[in-house]
Amino acid sequence: MGRSRKNKPFYENVLITDIGAEGKAVARIDGMVVFTNHVIPGDVVDLQIIKKKKNYSEAKVINLIKASDDRIASFCEYFGTCGGCKWQYLPYDKQLFYKQKQVADQLRRIGHLQLPEIMPIIGSEKNTFYRNKLEFSFSNARWLTTEEIREEKQIQQSNALGFHIPGLFDKIIDVKKCWLQPEPSNAVRNFVRDYALKENLDFFDIRNQKGFLRNMIVRTASSGENMLILSFFYEDQEKREALLKAVSEQFPEFNSVMYVINSKANDTLSDQGILTYEGRDHIFEEMEGLRFKIGPKSFYQTNSEQAWKLYQVVRQFAGLTGSENVYDLYTGTGTIANFVASGAAKVIGIDYVPEAIEDAKVNAMLNQINHTRFFAGDMKNVLTESFIREQGKPDVIITDPPRAGMHEDVIHIILAALPEKIVYVSCNPATQARDLSLMSEGYEIVKIQPVDMFPHTHHVENVVLLIRRSS
Repeated sequence: MGRSRKNKPFYENVLITDIGAEGKAVARIDGMVVFTNHVIPGDVVDLQIIKKKKNYSEAKVINLIKASDDRIASFCEYFGTCGGCKWQYLPYDKQLFYKQKQVADQLRRIGHLQLPEIMPIIGSEKNTFYRNKLEFSFSNARWLTTEEIREEKQIQQSNALGFHIPGLFDKIIDVKKCWLQPEPSNAVRNFVRDYALKENLDFFDIRNQKGFLRNMIVRTASSGENMLILSFFYEDQEKREALLKAVSEQFPEFNSVMYVINSKANDTLSDQGILTYEGRDHIFEEMEGLRFKIGPKSFYQTNSEQAWKLYQVVRQFAGLTGSENVYDLYTGTGTIANFVASGAAKVIGIDYVPEAIEDAKVNAMLNQINHTRFFAGDMKNVLTESFIREQGKPDVIITDPPRAGMHEDVIHIILAALPEKIVYVSCNPATQARDLSLMSEGYEIVKIQPVDMFPHTHHVENVVLLIRRSS
């Protein structure tokens, strides 16, 4: 039954029936599709429509009338406020079900593709403390809890070190315990906050672009090595060195303690010089006896254990015999390229980040792999017909593009190169479906394997094997 509330429809006792794209919950009201958040199939809720589109509406939940039989209690005290781990109330087997369904729906709905049976999704053995990298922000505008606002007491302490509140660029939730990254992540974050408060160091004011402490990145590795990067808005050598010294003495398990002075208007560090305070300027990851150098700007899959499973799928799909010329597109630090190199005659890796390519070369040397070649540059500018003539026609192309997928020019070059196999790894099945559709005339999809890299989120990796159609 509907009634008007501030001229926007309000619906009572609505059953949530499904989970759709981007992890949004789905209801159907009088034939209209309605998307909402923070609920799961089986929940019965009151909904307030907040946005109407031609083919669907968006709504917010006003009341939870009846909880789904599948609903479980969240384990994190910041659940519902912090933007991460949004599926905590969904049992893990159900999370995997909806991720697999998301892959199938998007490949069929967006790509209009003929699909083989999709293999069961590979779940993560660790559902908490699985990430190897987190970034935290300092702020002098701490997000206030409902209780603090209700009590209307004078706020004694407004500084925070934690995560951005979704949709609010200037508000940070102060996090004491995060369930995403193993120790020493929580311990070092809490130590730095306590030290900064004790020493009256200024936390960043993002609105007015002032303050000393800006960001903090913690990287951990399956090898047991750890890296800390502290970002300061301006240089104050005495205060900076005192903080870094205190951290280094308190946490000798950090193999790399680094810092950066970032006075830009944004937090990105890709164009910044990151300096070493103590230890090395890198740490090492390990996988199947291979070692990978991870620098402060290096991309590495953020779930190390699942990355190994993902790369095993890639290697299996590639089916290398030792004679193939393999192209690894969007190679990053060359993890996939070096991982599959033992089965190939030659591997060519391409990525747009020069620092990542330098790491890829170092990783090949570390592992005494001498038949890989790495090139830096925009993919559509590097992967050309002349490049392929120089490096040799690829027998197998492995591609792992960013969420936006591949540029159409890149797809055209791949189709012109006519490799026997294409192994397409994607963190976004929607753009993967679009790209696969463009390749469907020349290639047949023969295997699909989803892999869950991020428990308690809607994100899913998907690996597709394409075989060239016979002419």
